[in-house]
Amino acid sequence: MTDAEAPGGFSTDQGGGAEREHPQNAPGYPQAPSTGASSSEGEVSRETSTPEGAAESGVSRETDTAAKPPVAGGVMTAAQLAERAAGFDDASTPLARAAQATVMVRAGIPQEQLARPSETRVFVVANQKGGVGKTTSTVNLAAALTQLGQRVLVIDLDPQGNASTALNIEHHQGTPSTYELLVDGAAIVDIAQPCPDAAGLWVVPATIDLAGAEIELVSVVAREQRLKRALDAHPRIGSADTAGEERFDYVFIDCPPSLGLLTLNALVAGAEMLIPIQAEYYALEGLGQLLATVDMVRAHLNPELAVSTIVLTMFDARTRLAAGVAAEVREHFGDQVLSTAIPRSVRVSEAPSYGQTVMTYDPGSPGALSYLEAAREIVTRGAHL
Repeated sequence: MTDAEAPGGFSTDQGGGAEREHPQNAPGYPQAPSTGASSSEGEVSRETSTPEGAAESGVSRETDTAAKPPVAGGVMTAAQLAERAAGFDDASTPLARAAQATVMVRAGIPQEQLARPSETRVFVVANQKGGVGKTTSTVNLAAALTQLGQRVLVIDLDPQGNASTALNIEHHQGTPSTYELLVDGAAIVDIAQPCPDAAGLWVVPATIDLAGAEIELVSVVAREQRLKRALDAHPRIGSADTAGEERFDYVFIDCPPSLGLLTLNALVAGAEMLIPIQAEYYALEGLGQLLATVDMVRAHLNPELAVSTIVLTMFDARTRLAAGVAAEVREHFGDQVLSTAIPRSVRVSEAPSYGQTVMTYDPGSPGALSYLEAAREIVTRGAHL
């Protein structure tokens, strides 16, 4: 019995004979080995099986010599690398900027000095929820701005005085502070202290006495205007024409975690709001109430107040929760949210215990580099306002 007669014979043709009795004698068989060039008429490359019509064009699906010239030995020369990389600005990527900042910090090279704003920008750093990074963001952004060539004033309006601690400023009981500023009407120039670790940074400290300021101001007329009047009277706060070259470029008011009279004073005195939001859903719950308070202040006391900046803090890129909160915040607030998110970092938490910001404690850490990039973003955005 032959293979053709055997049931189920080895044949590719239904009911036909075995392949051994029907050899492939077509002109294209046996197939010629591929040389990488286009196949001649009637020949098919063994390595590149092209669809119908591709043979007529003479172009292999795997090798397009016109788009990608062949490289000898599979390794490109320096000239070929330069030619292919032309037009690609890798220095503008976030990773490249972070690497550059790290090298500059490690080598002690000063950061690029950015253009100063034409007038003082007054930021209110507020969020009624505690533990979202208000004070941490205030002191580190202030220190980062001084590294970028800006002059900064920090006003500690929290009775806990944590901003004063982080900036290594004396704030024991009896020290001239924001209490004297609000209750006694003291001038900022008389109570502000220079930060010993950052040139161009001045601080108005807070003491525990500030905890009783709200009660003492109950009977005072226009009590919500006290801080605004003090800022308006400062000779170094204003435009370039009125305050000169020695003016402060930025004023950061660190608020307590409440919506009381102290925070109200800050909202009336400031023109821009910076809201730190922790990348957790609890941090979003009180945001609606804060924004309602801002709308009320804008309608009755300070029409110039605007939420200009939102920064995500304690961001953990490994979790879906953080990514979900970030996406929700960016969807709702859009361009108000900084592109730079501040990661959760032990170095950032350690720095205050040494009386420093993370910008001086560990300037090459991820937290410090993130705050530096966030500060650069604030300056750049301000240039387009």
